[in-house]
Amino acid sequence: MRIYLDNAATTFPKPPAVYSSVMNYMMNIGANPGRGGHAASLEGSRVVFKCREALMNLFSFDKIENVIFTSNITASLNILIKSIVKDGWHIITTSMEHNSVLRPLSSLQNSKNIEVDILECSKDGILDVEIFKNKIKSNTKLVIMSHASNVVGSIQPLEAIGKVCKSHGVYFIIDSAQTAGVVPLDFYKLNLSALAFTGHKGLLAPQGIGGFLISDELNQEAEVFIEGGTGSLSESILQPTFLPDKFESGTMNTPGIAGLLEGINYINSEGIAAVREREEYLTQKFLDAVLNMKDVAVYGTRNSKNMTATISINSTRINNAELGYILDNEYGIMTRTGLHCAPLAHKTIGTFPEGTLRLSFGPFNELSDINYAINSLYNILERK
Repeated sequence: MRIYLDNAATTFPKPPAVYSSVMNYMMNIGANPGRGGHAASLEGSRVVFKCREALMNLFSFDKIENVIFTSNITASLNILIKSIVKDGWHIITTSMEHNSVLRPLSSLQNSKNIEVDILECSKDGILDVEIFKNKIKSNTKLVIMSHASNVVGSIQPLEAIGKVCKSHGVYFIIDSAQTAGVVPLDFYKLNLSALAFTGHKGLLAPQGIGGFLISDELNQEAEVFIEGGTGSLSESILQPTFLPDKFESGTMNTPGIAGLLEGINYINSEGIAAVREREEYLTQKFLDAVLNMKDVAVYGTRNSKNMTATISINSTRINNAELGYILDNEYGIMTRTGLHCAPLAHKTIGTFPEGTLRLSFGPFNELSDINYAINSLYNILERK
């Protein structure tokens, strides 16, 4: 028996249509969109257009040309951060961020005259909106943060934070790695300037495809970041400045885009509300069980309504790395241990430097998987 409970890293399995769409593109279309006038290239362009449109609708956005494809959310966040930040900016982020936000900001601090405030979240991983309000300064230009923690699943109060940003004229960028496709996201209701996404998690796509949505206002601030062939203005040695070409140099992962389109189609067919409700149910079942286990610490909000299906635990009886190894090798349960590329988050919840055992459920997990994981944990801990 193999039970996959590492969906916060990447979802598995994918809907069957995702696999078939990737293979269909590679075997029956194959061409580069925008790099030819023949039928196969035009068909590739249609796939890309349909996927942009699907993303636009999924996030309640309204400018299809402002939907940009990249290789993953790390690339998206690097482009967004490094193409816009100017000397003199004050930037706010949180202690629950992934290194894909923390490292680019840290790097910029070494090369630009900027100030970065990393606001400490609660032990549950939530940012206090009042504390955030009091940190806004006259030169605050950017707030960038994850929608939900990849360590404990805590969901941030984005709507309240977005209202503060709008009232102060501050750009607001979110990392939706843990929530896109799982939690409803409305670009304008949240007062976003950009939304970075990845395909291979909640959007159920293959690895290697991601992107971002960007407002016209933030795009005006952004400089060209990567330059090269775009299939447009080929007579010029300068990068086009119109969207999406401004940010899309080189050959795209079109098979991945085809897979992403089918992942979104699957989500739409099921309904995000239904996906969310199911994951909440499985999460609460697991939480209720482990909260009653002896010598087990559970981190985060402990309420499935306020979190994604991502749970971090530790036991005083066994190191999390050993526990993860036993779960995998003796019980066939795949989890993730350690720091999860989010060291400050672990400092916030008090688990640095050892980290935690993380279990994360996805749309194809069954209640039987959850019960099996609970019983397996009981069995391991009882013999220690």
